[in-house]
Amino acid sequence: MNNLYELLEQHYDEMVEIRRHLHENPELSHEEVETPKYIAEYHRALGHEVREFVGGRGVVAKLHGAKPGKTVALRADFDALAIQEQNTFSYKSKIDGKMHACGHDGHTATLMVLAKVLNKLQEEIAGTVVFIHQFGEEVTPGGALPMIEDGCLDGVDVIYGTHLSAGVPLGTILVKEGHLMAAADGFEITIHGKGGHGASPHDTKDAVMIGSQFVVSAQQVVGRRVNPVRPAVVSVCHFEAVNPFNVIADSAVLRGTVRTFDADVRDQIEKELEEVVKSACLLYGADYTYTYNRGYSPVINDAETTRRFMEEVTAVPKVEKLVVADLAMGGEDFAYYLEKVPGTFYFTGAKNPEWEIAYPHHHPRFDIDERALLIAANTLGHATLSYLQQS
Repeated sequence: MNNLYELLEQHYDEMVEIRRHLHENPELSHEEVETPKYIAEYHRALGHEVREFVGGRGVVAKLHGAKPGKTVALRADFDALAIQEQNTFSYKSKIDGKMHACGHDGHTATLMVLAKVLNKLQEEIAGTVVFIHQFGEEVTPGGALPMIEDGCLDGVDVIYGTHLSAGVPLGTILVKEGHLMAAADGFEITIHGKGGHGASPHDTKDAVMIGSQFVVSAQQVVGRRVNPVRPAVVSVCHFEAVNPFNVIADSAVLRGTVRTFDADVRDQIEKELEEVVKSACLLYGADYTYTYNRGYSPVINDAETTRRFMEEVTAVPKVEKLVVADLAMGGEDFAYYLEKVPGTFYFTGAKNPEWEIAYPHHHPRFDIDERALLIAANTLGHATLSYLQQS
């Protein structure tokens, strides 16, 4: 372990250099070309077994230790977002309308350099390490499922992954056993009414009125229909009915998201949202189209693997605090890896203690304290070697 930490410290500058290179050259989900090529070339130079185009645009590299043993997988995502960066530092995005605003550049830099360091320790490793570089996490359908279907988890015994968190203080690790992040679904509703003059509402079937009724009534599904000890969120995030100021809309489009942890609650909300819009339309004699899209599954950490990780992580250099995480309503397709093999997903604090404002993920001024890269590498490396040594 000491060799691991010392080597990672020596390669910290390289982590920063890679992260900044990726930050300057972002590629959107399912459009990644140069990023996977860059990653594959890096691993090949280390002598790793490399597969490209896994599941589409993914890269999988393998390091075989000098001795036989179990197989650990480590995952990092590498896609960016369609956001115009407002930061002014020297390594800001070179591409208009595209930005690494969620830390995936840091995830990738961490895993690449950790791979280099573990390569240097190859003679001491009993087992295999699989480095999963995933495309398309930000946009459903994400890259995890097609990569799994293409064999990225074949022979894997356990998997670890982390997400840099700009809202969590540097040196803090957030993790918990069991449910960590929610299932993330989406819905779209089109109200089909009857338009008309704003001065004659009695001659219309007002799509805006009907849509507004749905927005208010949909909150009662969670507030009065779902068991209050089982967390759920329904948010209507888009309401569009474009008309002149004096024209009542004949149609309206509403889009939103549903977040749940339990499969039966997920099913219940999907069904009851349609009942709500159906009732609102029936009241006014209108019609509707309803589409419910299942997104990522909930992230559920394996109890035994996570318990071991929590017991050991505070001994890792630069980790100052372990916090048992609250349930997070955000989604992550790391969930699909955890449905196949045991593993642990956790958050690594990346908030600079001197910042007055830590801009949130997906904000045009998002940034991380780059010292978090080393903490992420230390903890992933520790989890890997600890598992292989104890197996």
